[in-house]
Amino acid sequence: MEENLENENSLSSGVESVSSSEPSSEAPPQGEEDGGDELDSVRRELDTKIDEVKTLNDKYLRLAAEFDNYKRRAQRDQSDGIRFANEKIFKDLLPIIDNLERAIQCGSDQTGNGGLLEGVELTYKQFLETLTKFGVRQISSVGELFDPAMHQAVAQVESETAKPNTIVEEFQKGYFLHERILRPAMVTVAKDKPAEGTSPSLD
Repeated sequence: MEENLENENSLSSGVESVSSSEPSSEAPPQGEEDGGDELDSVRRELDTKIDEVKTLNDKYLRLAAEFDNYKRRAQRDQSDGIRFANEKIFKDLLPIIDNLERAIQCGSDQTGNGGLLEGVELTYKQFLETLTKFGVRQISSVGELFDPAMHQAVAQVESETAKPNTIVEEFQKGYFLHERILRPAMVTVAKDKPAEGTSPSLD
């Protein structure tokens, strides 16, 4: 009888020990929940800061690119200002060259003034050489195709030898200042002869 009672007591204590060793299905302690919420908050804040850094970096790159463009424009404007600073002076000098050319042409048609003509030609040559040092050069005209950017047509003539839209005569020379037009050339341009039996159209 006593043995049975002892066996029952030992069995009951064994069951209790097994029950106490099983994992509990209860909720985790409050401290662990607070730790998880805090970690999520830190992650969200970190993501926000990363986005802010990306936005600021994009703004910096755009500003850097705009500054580089501004610097290049400023340097180009400064360079152009230096290269074309004397443009007005050169324009005022061109009529003097025109008069020298007229004097040479007039002297060539006359006799007995060889010394004077030679002096004028020398002056004209030196004048052109000096302007060339500063980037002034003449525009090619006669025999070239008409280009409205470089030539100013003052007349059109029918021609059997020149192709249409070709310059056949130059009234006034044109000049470049570096790559810029200082003065367009005044020219006469060839045009097609009307076909026989047809009258000119009146537009």
